[in-house]
Amino acid sequence: MKDLFSISDTRYTVATLQDDQIILTTKQDVSDIVEANKQQVNAATKKVDSVMTHVARIPNTVIDVLNKMGIMRGFMVTDEKRFKAWLNDPDNRVWRTYPGSV
Repeated sequence: MKDLFSISDTRYTVATLQDDQIILTTKQDVSDIVEANKQQVNAATKKVDSVMTHVARIPNTVIDVLNKMGIMRGFMVTDEKRFKAWLNDPDNRVWRTYPGSV
């Protein structure tokens, strides 16, 4: 049994009953985010601003994963070293908006 649990503009959650437990699965269409990140990387230079440099755009479903990993709590990074390592991992480059390493 699958039932729609919640829905927003970009995310939806489905509830599934499995072995007498409710499993919530959240999915998000991230294609717009990935495309915007590609465009920003292509337009960027490796010059770092002295105040702030935008380095990533991360969808909410990925932030949920980072929360489970203990790297973030809510929208706040709690483990800066692991967060930078995660961002610099080639598997996660689609979330970066900066062409260099973080």
